[in-house]
Amino acid sequence: MLGILKYGALTIVLILALVLMLIGILSVTRGATVRTVITPGDKGGPPEVSDPLFLQTIELFTGTHIEDGNKIEIMLNGEGTYPRLWKDIASAKHTVTVQMYYSQPGAVADTMAKYLEERAQAGVRVLVMMDAFGSQPLPPEWVDGLKKSGVEFEWLRPLKWYTLQKAAQRSHVRVVVVDGRVGYTGGFGLADYWLGDGRHDGQWRESNVRFMGPTVAALQAAFASGWAETKGELLTGDLFFPPVSFEDKGTVKAGLMHSLPTIGSTPAERLYALTIAGARKTLYISNSYFVPNVDFCQLLINAAKRGVDVRVLTVGPATDVKSTWYAGRALYENLLAGGVKIYEYKPTMMHAKTIVVDELWSTMGSMNFDNRSIAFNNESQILALDPDIGKQMDDIFMEDLKYSDEIKLETFKKRPWTGKVLEWGAQQMRRVL
Repeated sequence: MLGILKYGALTIVLILALVLMLIGILSVTRGATVRTVITPGDKGGPPEVSDPLFLQTIELFTGTHIEDGNKIEIMLNGEGTYPRLWKDIASAKHTVTVQMYYSQPGAVADTMAKYLEERAQAGVRVLVMMDAFGSQPLPPEWVDGLKKSGVEFEWLRPLKWYTLQKAAQRSHVRVVVVDGRVGYTGGFGLADYWLGDGRHDGQWRESNVRFMGPTVAALQAAFASGWAETKGELLTGDLFFPPVSFEDKGTVKAGLMHSLPTIGSTPAERLYALTIAGARKTLYISNSYFVPNVDFCQLLINAAKRGVDVRVLTVGPATDVKSTWYAGRALYENLLAGGVKIYEYKPTMMHAKTIVVDELWSTMGSMNFDNRSIAFNNESQILALDPDIGKQMDDIFMEDLKYSDEIKLETFKKRPWTGKVLEWGAQQMRRVL
């Protein structure tokens, strides 16, 4: 009898272990849930980006408050971003908040530390938060130097044995806010390969945005939510959220989407689906890690079939993550056959994450077109409805194509079988890349 009881207990333990293992696997491999965009009873289909209903739909489905009165500047690559960023930080009088996902030791990280330390010593309240996974290469002495100067520093979501169930939930958000008045977000980080013009080897091609006006408060709130998670302090009040002054106001209608992971449909996937469905003339996507699922591929193909000029610019062989590149290339044949044009950037790593639709609706930020950004990561993305910004984004996209190879279907079909094998293998891991 005792042996039977022991056998029964062991069986129960093994079953529980298998169930927990299955739950864990399903948790870290979950994907997007949106398959299509429908408008029952409306023969015109989903609202196009020029329709006032489009912005209302975006607000309702992504939780992004979009309003007039913003100034937006597109900052390209390191040479177009860092000099302006250092100048803004140096001008801070009250507060500086910084959140970064990826950081490495080097000139960029040291320059950031120099300006933050100088401001903290001058009496400015400086708060810095780094993702504990993406910024772990930073040496302890770099962090210690900030703290000794009076900078308040926190690691976000440190990896511990008892938090392994959260390991996949990273904050990919980029935040710099100066005095609650000037905001920066995009794909940049603190690493030297973001230096340069984005046209030469080792000088990453990047798109960032500097902005002023009411949307800065939303970026500050994104930082504040992370700070509350790690520090336990919820930042409010005029010091961090000052009233928007007349000189800070512009004319751009914009908002900041702070996408958060969930077990169901996410703001990120709803944004992508509505943006694709809202295109009527042009849909230009620049994304470093382009691995959409089958349903998003079909949305892109559907747009091409209804006459939209759909073009995707993504990374080429200079990618920093080969597995993601191969997983994306596994989708090319189907997309190309469906009328989607695909280009791979040649000179260096292409790290931009932007979309522009009908030269009117633009998105710029940290969000990749892959399952990790859509289902797992916190992301920050500026959304703007403005013809001037749209024209700039179109021009930037077309200029990038001059440095890219267009992938042709017939040529691509003839690629070596070894590439096809790697593509198939990488595609099987697409949900965790």
